[in-house]
Amino acid sequence: MAKIDLSVNRAYIVVDGVIHHIDDLPRGFGEQVITWQNGKPVHTKVTYSKKI
Repeated sequence: MAKIDLSVNRAYIVVDGVIHHIDDLPRGFGEQVITWQNGKPVHTKVTYSKKI
């Protein structure tokens, strides 16, 4: 059984019973997009912007 550290802010997905964390934003503002195919997550995309 997988354990999740609830003291860390992070997004997770589960694929076929295996838990994966989504990459964190390196800095600034951003979004995390999960692409699904046939009912399963297959790709993640992380984009961010930096306020100047």
